[in-house]
Parts: sequence; structure tokens; C-alpha cells
Amino acid sequence: MKIHVEDIQGIVGIVPTPATVDAEKWQTNNSVNLDETGRMTRLVVDAGIDVLMCAGTFGEGATLTEPELVDFTRAVAEANAKARPFFAGITTLNTRDTIRRGRDLIDAGADGLFIGRPMWLAMSDKDILRFYRDIAEALPGIPIVVYDNPVAFKGKISGEVYDELAKIPEMVAAKHVGGPALLEDMARVGNDLRILPLATAWLAAAKVHPELCKACWSGSVACAPAPHVALARAILQGDLQAAEAISSKLVWAEQPMFSGGDLASFMDFSIPIAHLRHKAAGLIEPGPTRPPYIDIPASYSQGALETGRRWAQLQHEFGADHQMSAAK
Repeated sequence: MKIHVEDIQGIVGIVPTPATVDAEKWQTNNSVNLDETGRMTRLVVDAGIDVLMCAGTFGEGATLTEPELVDFTRAVAEANAKARPFFAGITTLNTRDTIRRGRDLIDAGADGLFIGRPMWLAMSDKDILRFYRDIAEALPGIPIVVYDNPVAFKGKISGEVYDELAKIPEMVAAKHVGGPALLEDMARVGNDLRILPLATAWLAAAKVHPELCKACWSGSVACAPAPHVALARAILQGDLQAAEAISSKLVWAEQPMFSGGDLASFMDFSIPIAHLRHKAAGLIEPGPTRPPYIDIPASYSQGALETGRRWAQLQHEFGADHQMSAAK
């Protein structure tokens, strides 16, 4: 599947990695629940999520062994059956492992790659650009989504680096955490690179750059795909009144999981938060977290569970609306 920037439209759904019941133990060799992975993938694809990604932060790219990541990627690819573009996550601690793992995941059925830069040490603009150029040179023609998370990767990708990334044909999109730089980065790269805001920030960005802001990302599509699909339909059809109402409900659903009030505090516990919110939402069985990221303060666990319950409410509301529309 050849993927271009213009193919990245709608909801880019980042899915979790369902775990076996013994995943919390260090002795476990195969912690991925492959049956649940297939069921989850079919669920979000059938619901209308437009693009699939996996193995970022809450998807536990850092806690999966390499064989587990390959098996998980293969299971998603087989269940997806080329219905949607699928980008597999491969962040590692160095360039050569990223390239080798990228080849393995493409062989396992991924259409493209979702890549964060090495984060043991902070990287200069020059090194960040060299890293992504090396990946593109080693994997020519493989579409890449850049992972831009200032907390995880010890700094934000600068506007100057975005200028150069947009010139690399393999770079088709960037997962952006938002903030003051979102609109500026979007304007800089234009339609040469799809800058992806968080779903809750999509409408505001689309009002400013409707010709550029054609897609967003969400890590909650396996909690509630229906309201995400409804938001995408409203924004892409230009129905801003409907989009306002839906977007406010997404903000309401996500609010409880940020009990610390900022992204840096949330990121420390994003893996167990994701497991709890997906469990409470009730569509999939996420299983336990994998070591070493297991502990979570009570305030965050309560917020995660409430977020999951809110997503379940919205899934019921928008799922019923979708079924009625389909019947008509």
C-alpha cells in the first residue's frame, strides 16, 4: 500500500497492545494477547477509524520485546487486511536498531512506520534531522509518521527541522502534542507533511487551517470509536456546529485522566492510565501492564477509570446514532 500525505485524513487511531493475564510478571515470554489484538483491530476498523498506529508510549513500545512487537504487528496487519493504512511503532535507542526493526515490521505486514527518535540523550536539530534522513535512506519508499513528543524525547522538534522533514518524501505525517507551536508548524510545512493535532484540539486547528488540518490522532479509539468517527465526519464535511458539540464531549471524556494538571505528570503514568481507561470503557480487554511501568497513584487511577466510563457513555450515544443513520 503506497501512502501519501493526502491519504492521511480523518482519525489516526493509536491502539493499545492487549496483554495476557500474566503480562505483569518478568518471567513471561509472550505477553501479547493476539486473539484480543485481532478482535480490537477489527472493531476499530469496522467502526470507521481511518488510519491505524501502534506501539507508541501507552501502546508500550518500550516494554515489548522485539519478538512480541513483531507478533503484535503481524496480528494487527492480518486483522486489518489492508483495509486501512497501518503504521507500526518502532522507537529504539539508536539508528541501526530502528532500521533493523523497521524492516522486520514491514515484513510483518505494516504499511508504514511510526518513529520517535532515540531519547537516552537529548538530540540537537542537526542530529534529529540526520536521524530521520538516515531512516528514509535505509528504508526508501516506506511512509513514516514522525513522533513529536517533547516530554518523551527531551525536547520539541523545531520549526526549522520541520521545514527539512517536509522535504523528505518518506515523511507523510507528524504526531503533534499541540500547544503554541501547533498552528505555526502546520503553516510551515503546508501540505507537504500532515501535522496531526490531538482529537480534542482538531476543531480549533481546523478553523484556522481548514485546508491543512485534515486529520487528527487519538489514543482512545479502542475506548470509543463512534464519537471519533462522528467528529471526523463533521469536520471534514464542514459542519462546524455539529463538530463543536462533539468536540466538547471528547474534551469532557478526557479531562479526568489529567489529575496532575499537566502533560509531564500525566506522561509518567500514561501506560497504566491507558490500561485502566480501556478496561473501564469496556470494548476491549487490555490486560495488566508490563514491567517496569506498573505503579500508579490513586488520583490517576480514579481519573483513568472515570475517563473510561465517560468514553463508554459516548460510545453508547454515538454508536446508537450511527446505527440509526445506517438504517436510514
